[in-house]
Amino acid sequence: MAVAADLSLEANVVEKDYVLGWLLAGIYSNQLLAEKWVFKGGTCLKKCFFETYRFSEDLDFTLTDPTQLDGTFLLDAFRSISQWIYNETGLELPGDQLRFDVYQNAHGGLSCEGRVYYIGPLQRRSSLPRIKLDLTADEILTRQGVRRVVWHPYTDCPPTGITAFCYAYEELFGEKIRALGERARPRDLYDVINLFWHTEFRPLASEVLEVLRQKCNFKSIALPTYTSIASFLEELRGDWQNMLAHQLPVLPPFESFWNARPEFFAWLESALAPTVLEAPPVSAEEHVFRPAVGVLRLSGVAGSSALETIRFAAANRLCVDLGYNNELRRIEPYSLRRTRAGNILLFAIRSSDEQSRSYRLDRIQNATVTEQSFSPRYAIELTPGGAGSIPPLTRSVGYGLGTRTGPTYTYECYYCERRFPHSRPNSRLSPHKAAEGWDCPGRIGYLVDIE
Repeated sequence: MAVAADLSLEANVVEKDYVLGWLLAGIYSNQLLAEKWVFKGGTCLKKCFFETYRFSEDLDFTLTDPTQLDGTFLLDAFRSISQWIYNETGLELPGDQLRFDVYQNAHGGLSCEGRVYYIGPLQRRSSLPRIKLDLTADEILTRQGVRRVVWHPYTDCPPTGITAFCYAYEELFGEKIRALGERARPRDLYDVINLFWHTEFRPLASEVLEVLRQKCNFKSIALPTYTSIASFLEELRGDWQNMLAHQLPVLPPFESFWNARPEFFAWLESALAPTVLEAPPVSAEEHVFRPAVGVLRLSGVAGSSALETIRFAAANRLCVDLGYNNELRRIEPYSLRRTRAGNILLFAIRSSDEQSRSYRLDRIQNATVTEQSFSPRYAIELTPGGAGSIPPLTRSVGYGLGTRTGPTYTYECYYCERRFPHSRPNSRLSPHKAAEGWDCPGRIGYLVDIE
């Protein structure tokens, strides 16, 4: 309920996000599925690449073993997963309500639609909410899958974290463009432009275009173009509110995403470099700070409840009304900085006079996303760092842990960025000081190396 209030979302939307995290944990704890189910789609983007993203409702997977697209096998596997999740959390996924319908898809291959019903923390026991699973075994994989940390910003996240085997970022990007060209769904336009706007993650246009070509050739469909997408205008505009608003705290204007198409397709089709904005100015006493919001919230950092709202607004090019020192300021948010004294500052442009301003996070009383869009003057540096791909496991003698055999797990503090070697996979950190000497409130790290 607290997270829902922070994000201005219905509690049932946040509950589903919570259940999705544990369902992914269950799937990837199952040895039969862990290396053969490749996670993809909008929920993969939200849970494994961008902590701040639209909330999604389904789980999409490509199965590398077609024999697992079998109703009996899937029922047995998910009854086992449901029991594991119940033992870990108390979440109920009634086994007698699991549904897996295997069918022949439009391309002549096998697909499956699964339905997993749940009784979550809100304890709704009539008309149970559900999570839909879309499974297919006839998708082309153009890139090697990657193992990613799953964002689960809740207090019961297991100490070892949750990981998932995912599409590579280039593959996700190309798949989203293919989907946009094949159907007129607002979420595909939203996803494609959002990925394009995340410049620090943006791969080479040639790599994305090659993925797109292979996927369109595989499905025998035409390559999406600026002209072909134009025919979807009225349908996308008409469905923008109904199909997207419930997944976002504030629905951005349709025009800001639609009007980004020319620059996007110029980049994709001609590899024309989009406008690269310079980074916001940073003083010698500060450095850019890109923590995960959920970790700051769990660590009790003052002002962190407003940060998710600010980050969402920045990603969607929307201004924020900031409650600060008992006054209201409308701002364009750009970057977080941490000072040598350990204070966290929000760098922004004040809309009223277009002047640069810094606001201490612990003095921010509230934040509200507005419907006023802005064109960025600087690069937006609010995407969290960390939670990258998990490196392959190799065995060695642990360093700093005495003589022993077995892997060393190195975790970096989300808050102060100090690194700590652990002999076991455990993201919890002991009380410690930052390199500059101040007491760090961070109690959780993210995995950066296995040696």
